[in-house]
Amino acid sequence: MAVVNSEVGIYFLKAKSLKMEFQLNGQEFIELMKLLKYEGLVDSGSDAKMFIDNGDVFVNGKQEFRRRNKLRAGDKVEFEGQTITIV
Repeated sequence: MAVVNSEVGIYFLKAKSLKMEFQLNGQEFIELMKLLKYEGLVDSGSDAKMFIDNGDVFVNGKQEFRRRNKLRAGDKVEFEGQTITIV
């Protein structure tokens, strides 16, 4: 959905919320930084660190600052309008 404010000439797009699933495929867990990289939500590990350190990532509804937080089946990660459920 495009939003236009003609008074000041601002144009931007509202991102839609997306829901995704990440398959552990026999693994016990995946680290938060790696999940963001594997799902293509960040370009690099340093970007993942920055977003986590800034408090932009939520796990199970709570702000998460642990870069290597071990995500297991049932956990939900929220980042920039995306929700990833670990299965």
